[in-house]
Amino acid sequence: MSRIGVFVCHCGSNIAGTIDVEQLAQAAREFPHVVHTDDYKYICSDTGQQSIKDAIAEHKLDRIVIASCSPRMHELTFRKMLESTDVNPYMLEVANIREQCSWVHKDKDVGTKKAIDLVKMAAAKVDHDAPLFTTAIPINKRALVIGGGIAGMQAALDIADAGYPVTLVEKEPSLGGKMVMLDKTFPTLDCSACICTPKMADVGSHPLITIKTLSEVEQITGYVGNFEVTIREKAKYVDYDSCTGCGLCETKCPSKVTSEFNQGLGLRKAIYTPFAQAVPNKPTIDAAHCRKLLEGKCGVCEKVCAVNAIRFDDVDTTSTETYGAIILAFGYQLINWQELYGEYGGGLYQDVIHGLQFERLLNASGPTEGHIQRPSDGAEPKTLAIIKCVGSRDPHKGRSYCSRACCMYAAKHAHQYLDKVDGAKCFIFYMDVRCAGKGYDEFYMNTQHDGATYLRGRVSKIYEENGKLVCLGEDTLSGSQVRVDADMVVLETAMVPADDANRIGSMLGVTRDKDLWLSEAHPKLRPVETNSGGIYLAGTCQGPKDIPDTVAQASAAAMKVAILFNKDELESNAMIAQSNSSLCNSCGACEAICPYQAITLEEITRRENSVMVTRKVSKVNPSLCQGCGACTVACRPGAMDLKGFSDEQIMREVDALCQW
Repeated sequence: MSRIGVFVCHCGSNIAGTIDVEQLAQAAREFPHVVHTDDYKYICSDTGQQSIKDAIAEHKLDRIVIASCSPRMHELTFRKMLESTDVNPYMLEVANIREQCSWVHKDKDVGTKKAIDLVKMAAAKVDHDAPLFTTAIPINKRALVIGGGIAGMQAALDIADAGYPVTLVEKEPSLGGKMVMLDKTFPTLDCSACICTPKMADVGSHPLITIKTLSEVEQITGYVGNFEVTIREKAKYVDYDSCTGCGLCETKCPSKVTSEFNQGLGLRKAIYTPFAQAVPNKPTIDAAHCRKLLEGKCGVCEKVCAVNAIRFDDVDTTSTETYGAIILAFGYQLINWQELYGEYGGGLYQDVIHGLQFERLLNASGPTEGHIQRPSDGAEPKTLAIIKCVGSRDPHKGRSYCSRACCMYAAKHAHQYLDKVDGAKCFIFYMDVRCAGKGYDEFYMNTQHDGATYLRGRVSKIYEENGKLVCLGEDTLSGSQVRVDADMVVLETAMVPADDANRIGSMLGVTRDKDLWLSEAHPKLRPVETNSGGIYLAGTCQGPKDIPDTVAQASAAAMKVAILFNKDELESNAMIAQSNSSLCNSCGACEAICPYQAITLEEITRRENSVMVTRKVSKVNPSLCQGCGACTVACRPGAMDLKGFSDEQIMREVDALCQW
């Protein structure tokens, strides 16, 4: 006979304000097999948890129902508490009477009645719960970081400094990401390269960090502690072991193409190092523009190389290695404003540029050596218009969310422009100014003192007239129409998820939110973890953020990896799917729907009606399964079930609601 204890939390006034907790506890005493009930102001507190332990010992309870907030908040807390008692941690049910009840009902009688029903269902389910147990998973103490920007580098350094080997994969020829393209960083106006390039050097020289540039992750299988990862390293056509990075080959190369690093505002050679401080600081050959590889002609780089490092016969290589944890740090990309905003010229006007292009004009190592010049004719612009929220906070054309960094980004651009150009005028069109970071508001105010004119309103159209870019808009504060005749326009464009977000997220079973950013397990309590064990998020692959927040999250993700690696074994999830092979009809629906690739069809041989029969049945990998339950819904014959949420347990809840 079960002995159930029901404990009701007041949650201060969050629950007690709209639910009669004493009446709820009294009603629970009448439920079958409930032998003890109690209510407490904060049941999740140390004293609250101790009261549960005392009740378990005194009343010999073997099953627990806690009526409180969402199980996402504190279910793990209560399970850990039960580990120190004689009650199996999975003989626990949490009735969510806060989010599902008190927060959505103002009428106390209605809220109390619904709370009684929720606790009644939880008591019926826990009466049919069975003890569950975890298994031990060995951990391979090597980490993989995908993305070599500031987030990936910070995470890799922190893990390596903790004593664990790291492989850092970057798809570009050099580390640095987008931060190394910037001129200065707000609000202190530190030189971005002065901050970023020393960190790049630290990564490049760290004995526990292996760097793989021009590389992409092709396939990921396995589970937390044991991920099998296949990485493709693209052909560089240069032997990095022999190359000294002297740069002579780049100097002599006759082929010139548009520079991606300079955002299309400058040229580079077909054999190139992206920028002077690149790591690794060795060139690679762009096969799409190399005359030797395309036509069999030229080969000047090979002729001038003193160490014979050029390898025109180089090919892509793949390698598969095992990692215990993976950090996703592949960043963001800018929204394609040319396609979305035809009213801004749609890319037809050379002097309408986006913020990252303006950064390259400001940068001393950029195509104009830090001199602000119009791309169309090289003239110095005397009037600059900056338009914020291009693609951000615009659900009709762009994205509904705020890109967070743009307000300060625009203020920094205005400050730098006014500082560099004598007699300049700067107009900033904005919707709202959001400066929440430390020192941010002061920086914004200083930009106004520098002479920047802020105009609250959107720009409706940009067109050329008499050599000027006419920006038509509205000042919503005065209610008047605004026209700015600008020499150059800078668009502060929205951050959007990188192309790799869908591909890599799908490989790892990491979900994405409505805006297609990778989703964390919990926005408050598990902000760097995902619902896939051993997979962590760092930086702007999760959503828009500035550099300080990116670095902080990268270090937090690295700490999670270090905590994982500090153990020799990992406890598996006990609430996983299980298959009844006698019911399985080999349809494969469960395998197809599983987001974690935890289910496979395997052949078994068994005796059926005195005949040995070989057929395929579904098999669950307990290390991969995250207990989402998708397979149980997809299974037509009902062969798949979920431990802790079996069909019988769910039906007991329904029966309790309908019959008692």
